[in-house]
Amino acid sequence: MASTPSTSGTQSYNPSLGDITLQAFQMCGVRPTALTPEHMTSAFSAANMMLSTWAAKGINLWKITPTTVSLVQGTAAYTVPASVVTILDCYVTVGTGTTSTDRYILPISRTEYASQPNKSTQGFPTTYWFDRLTSPTITFWPVPDGNEVSFTYYAVAQIQDATLKNGALVDIPYYFLEAFLFGLAFRLSMIWAPQLSMGYKALADEAWTNAVTQNIETSQIYISPTLAGYWRT
Repeated sequence: MASTPSTSGTQSYNPSLGDITLQAFQMCGVRPTALTPEHMTSAFSAANMMLSTWAAKGINLWKITPTTVSLVQGTAAYTVPASVVTILDCYVTVGTGTTSTDRYILPISRTEYASQPNKSTQGFPTTYWFDRLTSPTITFWPVPDGNEVSFTYYAVAQIQDATLKNGALVDIPYYFLEAFLFGLAFRLSMIWAPQLSMGYKALADEAWTNAVTQNIETSQIYISPTLAGYWRT
């Protein structure tokens, strides 16, 4: 009697950039035996340019990390790693251990920060300005007055560089693999198979749309009106 087939029982499929590149070139009609160093250089550049575009398209949840930095009295500006794409949330911590408390603070624009008449005023920071330079900084107002211990920010970090060396993996989650494959095939087809590029552009866009529908936080939003102002006592 034949045994009943079973599933693999594994969830470890994660092809390297080399494996994805081979498939992308095959989709362009280039067999693995025909690949040259020029092909691989093209794939390396295309893969990293695509990841740069993905960083610009929106918030990549798998790259959000918290960072805590100590605050110094009288110091308004603090350096932020160049790998930070954008800051999403920030809070200031007062006290330590079981007596510590966190207070959420709000972002402001360059114009709003510039409009502050006294930028050296010390107090509890209530706002921050994220200056998105090549060497970014975060500046607080009011300036920390010494009662605050640290600040923590959640930032979207740059996706790690794609590399073909040593079977390296791509720094993306499972549900973005197809979007990466079709995106890479589209970029390579523009060079190696232009007649296929429009078709792969449509497939790449569809795969990207499918992936980003899962790249969201599933939380409830509650909106309730404030009625107190409508009644006189």
